[in-house]
Amino acid sequence: MVKPRSTPLWALQLSIAAGAVLAGVYAVAQTPASAPDAARDARMHWFREAKFGLFIHWGLYSIPAGEWKGQPVPGIGEWIMNHARIPVKEYEQLAAQFNPVKFNAEEWVQMAQDAGMKYIVITSKHHDGFAMFHSQVSKYNIYDATPFHRDPIKELSEAAARHHIRFGVYYSQVQDWHEPDANGNTWDFGPDDDHKNFDKYMTEKALPQVRELLTGYGPICLIWFDTPRGVISAQHPDRGQRFLDLAHQLQPATLIDGRLGVQGDYVSMGDNAIPNRVVQGDWEVPATLNHTWGFKKDDTDWKTPEDLTFKLVDIVSKGGNYLLNVGPTSEGVIPQASQDNLRAVGRWLKVNGESIYGAGATPFGPELGTPDPSRKDKKGNPVVVPLTDWRCTTKPGKLYIHLFKWPGGSFKLAKVSGKVSRAYLLADAAHKRLTVEQNGERVTVKLPAQAPDRMDSVLVLETR
Repeated sequence: MVKPRSTPLWALQLSIAAGAVLAGVYAVAQTPASAPDAARDARMHWFREAKFGLFIHWGLYSIPAGEWKGQPVPGIGEWIMNHARIPVKEYEQLAAQFNPVKFNAEEWVQMAQDAGMKYIVITSKHHDGFAMFHSQVSKYNIYDATPFHRDPIKELSEAAARHHIRFGVYYSQVQDWHEPDANGNTWDFGPDDDHKNFDKYMTEKALPQVRELLTGYGPICLIWFDTPRGVISAQHPDRGQRFLDLAHQLQPATLIDGRLGVQGDYVSMGDNAIPNRVVQGDWEVPATLNHTWGFKKDDTDWKTPEDLTFKLVDIVSKGGNYLLNVGPTSEGVIPQASQDNLRAVGRWLKVNGESIYGAGATPFGPELGTPDPSRKDKKGNPVVVPLTDWRCTTKPGKLYIHLFKWPGGSFKLAKVSGKVSRAYLLADAAHKRLTVEQNGERVTVKLPAQAPDRMDSVLVLETR
């Protein structure tokens, strides 16, 4: 169990500095979904502005890196214990080998900043049950069970604060393959059924560890829960509510993702699942740079900077956030290809960030794709064939037209609401006016022969 702690200084400072905002947020926490919009807006403001975040999957699974006893194990890297059915006693031995001496929190956070990311979310405990922080609840943690004897979550939270990047944690609240009463480990502990005392696991490990994270690591911008399964669901809402109540009590401004099993603050889309249309409300796409989350040594199929930039713009144009993952090695190194590609996106954002941060969804829609009536998805709806020539993000009085395919001579746009008063390229520091012809809702903008950016050139239309 957790040892009692006095109130940390950062919590007192947070209370004083943000009292007015937190008072509004606390009202949201204690009232139904019909709470005043202003209170919820205060809670969600930073998330809506951020748009781009860094996900980090790091743990003992980075040691086998997709291989067990000389044999490759299919599937994503962080699931190797499950996919290879590794007994707890064998998997535990990895802790004695875990010594990521090349880990440098400052370098990781600097990379996120270089990439233009505004928040960081790291696995504090994944499904394997191993805590990547100095937990007093269980000795099965990086500080007590490894030769590393350091707390990377603490170091990252402090580095993020220095760089003014918000810091959040992933916590697997249901699956814990190390514990007999949690879900997931059927090869050691038998089926996930009513014979397991899940409430005991919650009370003795999951909730106390979440308390530790919320009381010892500074302001936590969000907690990213995962795979709720049946034990936290509409049939057992009291269990999810206990996590919500704990977070609201300790840090009222902390957001809860969409995978707790009860309603959180925003929707978490499926892994790498970008919707094909505009989606209302607050939502986020968690996504990988290759095909895995945790490091896997044989997966080097990295998404290119061009693809990442398109996906970021595509998601923002549909109303969402992009949480993009890296999987560091067992030495504590983020693969160089990941760093290079993310920094390339960051260089684009330094020029064009105005069209992303705090931007809203497209007012158009046909540019996103066209339905194919001859093909049906799993729900029986026509498959949407995506179009990739351009996207649109918005701010009051501005349309940001992202041109991935540079049109020859001019760009034509239909169904424009209002009068276009000015047009220019965002990459042009002087914002030199471009010639605009408007006939009702139809607009034509004359463009230079060459695109200013090979990945995405942003045309700004100011409207009134």
